[in-house]
Amino acid sequence: MSIIAGIGWHMVGAASAASFYAPIGKVKKWSWETTWAVAGFFSWILLPIFVSFLLLPDFHAFYAGFDTSLLLKVALFGAMWGVGNVSYGLTMRHLGISLGVGVAIGVVLVVGTLVPPLMHGQAAALFTTKAGLYTMGGVLIALIGVAIVSYAGHQKEVQVSGETREFNLKLGLFLAILCGVFSSGMAFAIDAAEPMKAAALHLGVNPLYAALPSYVFIMGGGAVVNMSYCFIRLAALKRLSIRADLSRPGGTLIKNGCLAATGGIMWYLQFFFYAWGQANIPERLSYVNWMLHMSGYVLFAGLVGLALGEWAGVGSRPVRLLWLGMVIIILAANLVGVGMAS
Repeated sequence: MSIIAGIGWHMVGAASAASFYAPIGKVKKWSWETTWAVAGFFSWILLPIFVSFLLLPDFHAFYAGFDTSLLLKVALFGAMWGVGNVSYGLTMRHLGISLGVGVAIGVVLVVGTLVPPLMHGQAAALFTTKAGLYTMGGVLIALIGVAIVSYAGHQKEVQVSGETREFNLKLGLFLAILCGVFSSGMAFAIDAAEPMKAAALHLGVNPLYAALPSYVFIMGGGAVVNMSYCFIRLAALKRLSIRADLSRPGGTLIKNGCLAATGGIMWYLQFFFYAWGQANIPERLSYVNWMLHMSGYVLFAGLVGLALGEWAGVGSRPVRLLWLGMVIIILAANLVGVGMAS
């Protein structure tokens, strides 16, 4: 039952990740940079600090007790994720949304799932244990599902809006792989922050919440990169101004602020529930957490797109391919679950 609960919470987190951009996309009369910075303030700065402040008996003493090298390592992996997040837009520019997401998520899924156990000398477990073999099979099947969903999305884009204007397959694939590798920094950061999780457990923090204090430094590292990019853009381009955006009439300011904040909160919740999922998965099988999260992300992104009517007016073949890919991803997650339970 614990394993089933773990998979379930990972799916809740993935659903939140797949949905977070819906409110952000409704922001009007603000530059993207202002919107992203406001959403990021809630997701990468305010919520991690606020939640950790509530959980820890002594907020300052908890972090002061760690070696600076550990905190720096965790923050740098977070910054690595931040670089991947910033390069995400360039991938979409040259491959289109669906194809770009598919390639990038595919790389993130593989790198983020396989590298941490390799770093800890657990590579043999992936190929010599029943759970490891099931996980490897699940990763391969999930990649097939991601590829099918991405191809269906690419077909939708071609039908609805024509080919991506700046489509460049070679450059786009290079950027998607680069984005995927750097975005895997989040998985590496969570892995590197295990001593912080152990310390929270030692203080009596509920296991469901024990990983959350590490997010202060993980997401803080990502915030530095993302916020720097936004403010440099806002300062460099005269047509963009955060002051102008925030001085809009009251109704626009409140509405846009609430929408951006909602998107940021939803983004944070993906890793809030990731921690719950991780807490229910046995430690020896920790390498499956990232695979479950990222495959669930693609699955729910397809479902959210259908729910929001993004596939309206598209022929039946791309929609059938979308459903086929999502079913394959569900099978992959179940295969991993069977392996964990065996």
